[in-house]
Amino acid sequence: MRKITFCGLVLSAAMMAFVSAAIAGEYTLSDLYQQALKNSEKIKYAQENLYIARTGKDKAWAVLFPRVTAYGTYNHFSEQKVTLSGVLIQPHESGNWGVRADESFSLSIRELNALKFAGQSVTKSEYDLDATKSDFVLAVAAAYYDTLKAKKSLEVAAANMERLTQYRDAVEKRVKVGELTRTALLRADGELSGARSDYLKATNAFKLVRAVLIRITGIEDNFQLKETIIPPTEQIALNNLRNVALASRADLKSYHIQTKMAEEQVQYARGAFWPNINLFAIYNATDQYPASGSAATQTLNRESVLAGISLTYPFFEGGLRMAELREAKAKERQAKLAYDDFKKNVDVELQSAYLDLQTQRGTLKFSEDQRIFAEDNYNAVIRMFNNGLATSLDVMDANSLLLSAERNWNEAHYNYQLANLKLKRTSGMLLQFVNDSK
Repeated sequence: MRKITFCGLVLSAAMMAFVSAAIAGEYTLSDLYQQALKNSEKIKYAQENLYIARTGKDKAWAVLFPRVTAYGTYNHFSEQKVTLSGVLIQPHESGNWGVRADESFSLSIRELNALKFAGQSVTKSEYDLDATKSDFVLAVAAAYYDTLKAKKSLEVAAANMERLTQYRDAVEKRVKVGELTRTALLRADGELSGARSDYLKATNAFKLVRAVLIRITGIEDNFQLKETIIPPTEQIALNNLRNVALASRADLKSYHIQTKMAEEQVQYARGAFWPNINLFAIYNATDQYPASGSAATQTLNRESVLAGISLTYPFFEGGLRMAELREAKAKERQAKLAYDDFKKNVDVELQSAYLDLQTQRGTLKFSEDQRIFAEDNYNAVIRMFNNGLATSLDVMDANSLLLSAERNWNEAHYNYQLANLKLKRTSGMLLQFVNDSK
């Protein structure tokens, strides 16, 4: 019974592990984009900013409509009072109710400037949301390629440890037969210990980047990644990329619309120098008990309707309006300076991304050649060593060259993929690329 129980537990554990591996999701880069955009707190925060801006536009619309209020009053007096001649001067109960409509606006129609400002704020928030998504998508891609890079580094470290283990065993056999000295075995042991240390570091680095990717995207812990190769970016002249960035970058559009908003603020501040018009209309009804009496029915106005218009102009308020106008003009100048400064930064950023892509493309080509040469060199040296034609130092040098070449190729391969996306982000085409790759 114990053997049967033990076998059953082992079988159950194996089945659970198999099911868990089967359930683990496999994600491409496009899958991670969609998953991260749904789970990201930063994206939801930017979406709330857009919602707030739309609410501000609703508030600006509300100012243009009349304000209608209803009111009502009920009075209960301690006693009824009449004059000696029988005229009622205080009833036992009385009530008053009605409806009032008010509308106030400036002769400069500055309320329309406020409405236009609110609409521009919505547009700016939409651009800000797109810019946030673009930055976040690039962060997801960086975490994705960091994870693949760490995984490949772990595989390189494992392969290096396996090579050095085989080499160490071969050295030990030749030491026993007297073909090599013990110093060669000590050198092999030292190299193998270093490889084991590198493997441990690579293992922990891989765990860390996986945790970062889980934090950014919100995917499950036991995920699997499917490598996505970004197609090479077409060779586009830098000047053409500048034009594309000016027309496509959401953050640049956001800065531009901010200058328009500052202009509207100046117009709104100028409108404060115009008079204000107030319109009102009132329906009022009154009743009381008792309403009888010789004079009560003659003096009680039970229902009335009236309307009116008033014009107000604050001709002195201590210089407040002039200060607000100067402040609005200063903010307009700030907005234009910020826009010009950001355009220059975008141009430098675009040049940096463009040149980095060229660098990574060349680096990848040279790293690939280096890896092929280093692998062929190691295979040749290890064969010569097995035949007694090469020394231990030759093997160590060949292995170090191969390890360095594999690491360089791994770094260059994924850096080139990320450089492609960085250029798309800098030129404003990243979100379109993501949507097209769904």
